[in-house]
Amino acid sequence: MSDATDPWLIVGLGNPGPEYAANRHNVGFMVADLLATRIGGKFKRAQKAQAQVVEGRIGPPGPGSRRVVLAKPMSYMNLSGGPVTALRDFYKVPTDHIVAIHDELDVDYGMLRLKLGGGDNGHNGLKSMTKSMGPDYHRVRFGIGRPPGRMQVADFVLKDFGSVERKELAFLVDRAADSVECLLAEGLERAQSAYNS
Repeated sequence: MSDATDPWLIVGLGNPGPEYAANRHNVGFMVADLLATRIGGKFKRAQKAQAQVVEGRIGPPGPGSRRVVLAKPMSYMNLSGGPVTALRDFYKVPTDHIVAIHDELDVDYGMLRLKLGGGDNGHNGLKSMTKSMGPDYHRVRFGIGRPPGRMQVADFVLKDFGSVERKELAFLVDRAADSVECLLAEGLERAQSAYNS
């Protein structure tokens, strides 16, 4: 069982490379980048995994502060489980101290849903993580909504956010980062009541 001194592994899911940077599928990377800025760190290549990491602390100084490893797997979305498992093992992180931040089709754009465990809902990043280490990790589900008309899901998630969506995106990414900090500082129930919409 985990305790308050165990580190947390915060994983933003996405695809590496500039051509994917602004895609809906990369909103997990966007939130991870903001969290890294907040703790004053820069991502660097991990020693033991195909990922970029930043180590630091989240929360107020003192006993409320949490040791964190922020990570962005560099393996492409559908292979995220390998790097995340390698980081979990290297940093000795209990599975219930892992948070995956990811895009979610079945939640309206900009809405958040925090949860512990559950299925992958067809999300390839979650599918890979669950296959590697089981489902008992936290998820911060960032709503992107469903594709319009007959657009294929794969095409929709690999497109950049639309111009109307981009007007709110910075605010929504900021709110998602806040929800991660709340989860670590105050627990899942408090974070759900504050941020689930």
